[in-house]
Amino acid sequence: MRILVVSDAWLPQVNGVVRTMQTVVAELRARGDVVEVVGPDRFPTLPTPGYAEIRLALAPRRRLARIVDEFRPDAVHVATEGPLGWAMRAICRRRGWRFTTSFHTKFPDYLHARTGIPKSWSWALMRRFHAAGSGTLCATPTLAAELRGRGFAHVVPWSRGVDLSRFSPDAAEQGAAEAWESLPRPIFLCAGRVAVEKNLEAFLALDLPGSKVVVGDGPQRAALMRRFPEVHFTGWRENGALARAYARADVFVFPSRTDTFGLVLLEALASGTPVAAYPVTGPLDVIADSPVGALDEDLRAACLRALQAKREECRVHAARFSWSACAQRFRDSLLHCS
Repeated sequence: MRILVVSDAWLPQVNGVVRTMQTVVAELRARGDVVEVVGPDRFPTLPTPGYAEIRLALAPRRRLARIVDEFRPDAVHVATEGPLGWAMRAICRRRGWRFTTSFHTKFPDYLHARTGIPKSWSWALMRRFHAAGSGTLCATPTLAAELRGRGFAHVVPWSRGVDLSRFSPDAAEQGAAEAWESLPRPIFLCAGRVAVEKNLEAFLALDLPGSKVVVGDGPQRAALMRRFPEVHFTGWRENGALARAYARADVFVFPSRTDTFGLVLLEALASGTPVAAYPVTGPLDVIADSPVGALDEDLRAACLRALQAKREECRVHAARFSWSACAQRFRDSLLHCS
């Protein structure tokens, strides 16, 4: 099958959407499908306000139409609601093509946190965008229920996976030690984009024993480093360095209330590190009542309880999530909805 994926989130960006689509595309190609990904790297771009590292395609519709004509897809998936997503949506509607979409990010919550724009306005726009597709893929049952409650139709479950060979307890024994590893134990680690929507302050302000470490970068990093000088900020860590950070921490803390899944949860668990989080979309579906972590509206209590989890059980729990199954579900959805 010739599959066209259009996404405003693509390399060289580093985030969960890119990691998901990159891995699924690799799985599909390995099975023999021809997959073309169209991202902002093919167009003139402008920086996203507040996120200079994220570039958005500028007036992409004509050039995108030419790319589509050259590729001749059997199925089209629109992964994001940015300029490329809207342009591909318009092309499909004009030509009478069916297409699927996916819901990765609660932009209404993000925009409200950063600008104060009423959530209802943004949710109405998101609902309109996805209503044009024949199926909206989303990562968890909790998110699916929320979307249906907000008036989204044709919601299709589509879980995630984790690379068990990359993220493993064995990573703790590989590579040199970093400065933060000599800090007092236990080490409470948080990894991801350092931005207001990730709710990092809820973690950084906690009165916890041991030390706090933040792996990642973003627009809020400098301000948070000034406010919390006792916290160790490492900056971005990728590949082996990120895997080592997960494996060498004592608890992974996920303070976000707006993520739709949280790939980092699976990466930490695969590394043998228990999770502490709020009982919200993502953690509710990945952790639930499993003994591999703790969910609590009192995040400090969750952090302390997570210390009691058995690391070997964390690894076993993560192994239930397969990228192979994720890719198959994606392909099946294209066939069913196209």
